[in-house]
Amino acid sequence: MNKTKLLNKICSRIFLSKLDLKFTHTLFLIIACAYFSNAQTVTTIKGNIVDSNGEALIGATVLEKGTTNGTQADFDGNFSLERVKSDGTLIVSYVGFKTVEISIDGQSYISIALEIDSDELEEVVLIGYGSQKKSDLTGAVGSVKSGQMMERPVATINQALMGKVSGVQINTASGRPGGRTKVRIRGISSINTGNDPLYVVDGVQLPQGEARQGQGNAAIDYINPADILSIEVLKDASSTAIYGARGANGVILVSTKKGKSGEAKITYNSEYFVNSYGPNSIPDRLNSEQFQMVEQLAWENSEKFDPTGWAAGNYANQAPDQKRAGAFLGALANELFDSNGKANYDTDWYGELLQNRVSQNHQLGFSGGNDKTVYNASVGLRDERGLLINSYMKRYSTRFNMESEVNSWLKIGGTADFSVRQERFQDTGEWVFANATKAFPFMPVQYATGNSPFFPPWFLNYATNLEYGFGTAAGGGFMWNPVMDLKDRDYNTDSHNFTGSFFTNISFSKDLEMKTIIASNVLNQGRKIFYPGYFNGGNNGAIQGQSRNVFYSIENYLTYTKQINENNSITALFGASWQQTDQNYFQGDGFGTPSDGYGPNNLGAASFKNSASNMAAESLNSYFTRINYNFKNKYLFTFTSRADGSSKFGDTNKWAFFPSAAAAWKISEENFLIDSAVISNLKLRASYGQTGNSSIPAYSSEAKLGPGPLIGGSNIPGYTAAFGSNSAAGTGLITLENSDLRWEIMTQYDIGVELGLFNNRINLEFDYYNRLTTDMLLNAPIPESSGFSVLTKNIGSMENSGFELSLNTINIDTADFTWNSTFNISMNTNEVLSLASPSDIFGVGSGDYLGGGSIIRIGEAMGSMYGFTRLGVWGTDEAAEAAKYGLLPGDVKHKDFNGDNVIDNDDRSIIGNGYADAYGTFVNYFTYGNFDFTIDLQYSIGNDVADLALHEGENVIGNSNHYTTVLNAWTPDNQNTMIPQLRNASAGYVSLYDSHMVKDASFLRGNNLVLGYTFNPELLQRISLNNLRLYASAQNFFLIMNKDLMGDPEVDDKNAFGGSGVASQGVKWYDYPRSSTFVLGLQIGL
Repeated sequence: MNKTKLLNKICSRIFLSKLDLKFTHTLFLIIACAYFSNAQTVTTIKGNIVDSNGEALIGATVLEKGTTNGTQADFDGNFSLERVKSDGTLIVSYVGFKTVEISIDGQSYISIALEIDSDELEEVVLIGYGSQKKSDLTGAVGSVKSGQMMERPVATINQALMGKVSGVQINTASGRPGGRTKVRIRGISSINTGNDPLYVVDGVQLPQGEARQGQGNAAIDYINPADILSIEVLKDASSTAIYGARGANGVILVSTKKGKSGEAKITYNSEYFVNSYGPNSIPDRLNSEQFQMVEQLAWENSEKFDPTGWAAGNYANQAPDQKRAGAFLGALANELFDSNGKANYDTDWYGELLQNRVSQNHQLGFSGGNDKTVYNASVGLRDERGLLINSYMKRYSTRFNMESEVNSWLKIGGTADFSVRQERFQDTGEWVFANATKAFPFMPVQYATGNSPFFPPWFLNYATNLEYGFGTAAGGGFMWNPVMDLKDRDYNTDSHNFTGSFFTNISFSKDLEMKTIIASNVLNQGRKIFYPGYFNGGNNGAIQGQSRNVFYSIENYLTYTKQINENNSITALFGASWQQTDQNYFQGDGFGTPSDGYGPNNLGAASFKNSASNMAAESLNSYFTRINYNFKNKYLFTFTSRADGSSKFGDTNKWAFFPSAAAAWKISEENFLIDSAVISNLKLRASYGQTGNSSIPAYSSEAKLGPGPLIGGSNIPGYTAAFGSNSAAGTGLITLENSDLRWEIMTQYDIGVELGLFNNRINLEFDYYNRLTTDMLLNAPIPESSGFSVLTKNIGSMENSGFELSLNTINIDTADFTWNSTFNISMNTNEVLSLASPSDIFGVGSGDYLGGGSIIRIGEAMGSMYGFTRLGVWGTDEAAEAAKYGLLPGDVKHKDFNGDNVIDNDDRSIIGNGYADAYGTFVNYFTYGNFDFTIDLQYSIGNDVADLALHEGENVIGNSNHYTTVLNAWTPDNQNTMIPQLRNASAGYVSLYDSHMVKDASFLRGNNLVLGYTFNPELLQRISLNNLRLYASAQNFFLIMNKDLMGDPEVDDKNAFGGSGVASQGVKWYDYPRSSTFVLGLQIGL
């Protein structure tokens, strides 16, 4: 027995005895024993590290447990480590081999043989209705573990998944609390039906698409990402076909954290964070001095562009000095301008909107169990304060799951997740951001000397553009004060989401088992909107809405697993599924209540009331099967099929059959490679299959009755009968039946290669895919004699093809320092192959604006932007040529494609596309001692943005503020520019949807930066903790992009201009500014 152990034994006997010791003696003994108990002999340990064949493992790491004291093996596998505690423990590790812990026990030389560890290849991943070794996959499946997701504290699962899997594009185009994400897997496949993936959480299939009252939120956004254990993304037909029609756009499998047998564990995570405007998130606007200069120049130039009006004196009272002494400004004129006409205010309107509030997120978890039953529970609180005044998102969440082995043949379990999400939106239209951009900089938020002369006292002195120049026939454009808008207008939602499941697993034998899952998702949402009377000419308004979406499913499936012999094994699955979705919606509107004090809570008191409601139900019955065959652990085959029957289609087309097949060859298991020192894994795989898309509204194939469209923009339904002075609303046919309506079909093939080098220090995965969509559901023209102009039919086709590459490397792996990297890139090409007719489809999603917009054209890609081509501005030496178009030098010059001296619709062409040519991420992970550091970069190449706000930002001079780009407007001394010569709005100008509005939106973004410190286990044991980590994070911390683009370049297919849909990708109109987030966090484990 060594001296330390002997001293420990003596101390123990002293304190266990009943000696009558004085306090001072006792205290001395405690201190002495504590000191000498921890005093340990240090020594130098030498040794040798080899593999099972006796080959030296060069660079193997040797680390003294609980310290940062470590070294590496040399070229012969030898090592020497100094100052090691004689009773300590060594941790020995090497990439591709199992890590071992070896007790020193006074030894001075240790020989160590490490065993090969194929954990990475043997990693188990989720697939549809089961799991499989990663090495045995035949399809394209991306996997993300909880550790990777928790690197970036976020509000939703989609945000956590961003950039983690190749082929998965996630756009976050809004800085509002909770974000607003769009997820696309391998591009878009449909025009009128959904393109959203299917989410399956612990076996529960969630509703697809946006929630009715969610303002861009989907069912997956109500689940706390801190509860997630892993995510698998199924991308090719072989992987998704098991989900049939619902898996047409890819499947995202989410597994939540489970309990483990053993001692109960408690975890607590806490974060405090602040949001601020991100890089380039807000447009550059004129300050007061710049605006006054631009305004003066524009007024002077009006004589050139409207000489007749100028001579008639139409612009006399539009002179800036006249406007600054507007007839109705009164004493307010002295507040706005000094005696020389110089502005007294220089208001940063976006700065006034910022609330600078601290947000917080807390998560408390419990887990444990015994050899029969395990459990996991969590409660969470997220209180996120947005960028803008009064914006917030609060989420209260709780989750519980349990699994119990009742006996040798029966296992049961279940999951229950409930969350409450309360939000106040400030991005429900263009109002706030348009007004903040266009508000005059010389106007204050509130007047200091009095109320606006145009509004009653309860307007609280808020200033608007309207007052400037009013009474001179040159008043500012009418628009609300954006600060007043944020403070006084309410748009609140309250969502309650429940997801639950219960399963039984019956083992009939060691090879055969049956699983039954009963699951449900219930989403209840309420919406309240209110705006005071001064928003609408004295009539206040209120809206209340309620919606309920209930999803049920019952699934039964048998799984047969058989190791036939050494070379043959098979796994077979057969199951049946029933799914039902019920939807209910009600909305009530009220305008003109007696007082604003009623808010949205007494619609019955309104002078005008309106209501609407609807309900829908749809069901899906399915039968599915999958067979996996493994021959010699080298040759893998998968056959999958599913038959789906949907209530949405006609009687003759309710059922569809979706097959798929896949094969893989583990080349690295062949004799000629199995002993390779370079290639540790090489697999070739291929798949082919079909899925269907049924993401269309219920009853789409049936004729429908209703009140008919409103007559001439009135509130009178089309089917209204008049009886003298009285009328009565009627009901009539509003859509025709189409019993031939059937599924959209996606046919996809995929070829993939997986390569691991140098004991998997380098891992590369490459996929090429092609996906053809046929029988697309489009509105086709029909004879007007039917009483209708269009009918939804299966008549379109589209193709997506592309490649994905992922590269993971272990660059440095030493005792003190590690460096790992992850890089991925995805490229997708889209082409519309056929439509209802050869004619183009204009304005889908974003509408027609200034003569241009989105276009869907055969032979072109979705997301195409259609408009005019701006060549520049007519110069003084081109006056004669400009005159042919009725223009002057200083006017915009557009390309005349047909040379007829007229710029009209025949001169439009495709001028951009909102979808990226390539996108991906590059992430580096570093550790040094107890510190960890992560830098996550996101990039996008080749995507365009159409900034429609440039119309007002660079034109309409005098009515509102403008972008600073007008400082580069055309003058006789500055003719090489794209900005026309300034002039008052009433002097006439040319503004079209053209190539000047379309900007290259390629970017490189600093997505996430994390610095963390994990405390030593030796220290934590003394305070009864098993984990303690502090970290700081910065998100969206830098941005490299086209300097000519105003605002953030990341734009999705839903914008404040009113655009929504895959055709309007990239259209920008006063978007919600993207935020930068700075986080301080704490993670504790007990």
